[in-house]
Amino acid sequence: MSAPPLDFDVPRFSAWLGEVTGEAIDVTVTAIRGGGSCEMFRVDRGAESWVVRRAPRAAVSATAHQVVREARIMEVLSGQGVPVPQVLAHSEDSTVLGAPFFVMSFVEGDVIRRNGLPPALRDDPDTQSLIGEQLVDTLAGLHAVNWTHTALAEMSRPEGFLDRQVDRWMTQLDSYRVRELEDVDELARWLQMNIPDRADLTVMHGDYKIDNVIWAPAAPPRIACIVDFEMTTVGDPLIDLAWAMIFWPEDDNPIALAAPGTPNGIQREHCQKPAELVDRYGAMTGRDLSRFDWYQVFGAWKLAIVLEGSYATHLRGESRNPVHEFFGPMVNQLLVRARRFAQ
Repeated sequence: MSAPPLDFDVPRFSAWLGEVTGEAIDVTVTAIRGGGSCEMFRVDRGAESWVVRRAPRAAVSATAHQVVREARIMEVLSGQGVPVPQVLAHSEDSTVLGAPFFVMSFVEGDVIRRNGLPPALRDDPDTQSLIGEQLVDTLAGLHAVNWTHTALAEMSRPEGFLDRQVDRWMTQLDSYRVRELEDVDELARWLQMNIPDRADLTVMHGDYKIDNVIWAPAAPPRIACIVDFEMTTVGDPLIDLAWAMIFWPEDDNPIALAAPGTPNGIQREHCQKPAELVDRYGAMTGRDLSRFDWYQVFGAWKLAIVLEGSYATHLRGESRNPVHEFFGPMVNQLLVRARRFAQ
């Protein structure tokens, strides 16, 4: 069976790239799996390789697909030593590829996905404890960035950030409610009534988790770069930490990636408990974690609302993605997780 046609204007892009680099050479383009809501393509030109990240042709949200904003954020972070791909150029000219896009360096490495650890990490179990350490240490480094005199300050609304969150996500849920969700409203009230009095403001990735980093292609585990800065802003760093723990490999967690006991999962004796990683983050940053349960509740509750949006499209018969059918039970399990931390 032949591959579907590539939705990418290679001659037009090649001409644009030649203008940017001052060197006109033909390119080879292949689609890349992943990328979240955006599309990604690998571009090879001679010995050079890049990745194109293109906004979807029909954006669902005005804020989630601003790829040029994402490129600007990556430029700021790169300048402060955060491991991110190097941005070559970005463009809002939709006549080139049909939507805004940016071009970044291609980073060799692997991603931890539903099918477990990549072979290099799977086959060296004695170093697998470094996966958790790297995940936390890299997050702490991101949160240490001095953002106050950068473009991030202009692109964010840090004041009142935490106070806005519950109302924001309830508004999101109300825009596509199609069924009763046990305790989702009660949890919203609990979050509002128990909101922490004061929170730090740092660079906040917004979707930091074990599969939003690229791991170096050989053991021992090392994060080569962080990816996917669509939701990055200045906000509360503990939201990032709680979000990462939702996906951390552990028993009886349906959202976990590479969990012990699953095919290609982390070896149990080298997989830290979430509390151990949270303590490591606290020791590295000196942040007060006495209210961390609030963030655990908020993270699970928010992810339930995010996934419910996709499940709602399935229930309405509007989704073409068969995975969305399974999001309903996952939403229910996430709300159970939220209730557990709200005790």
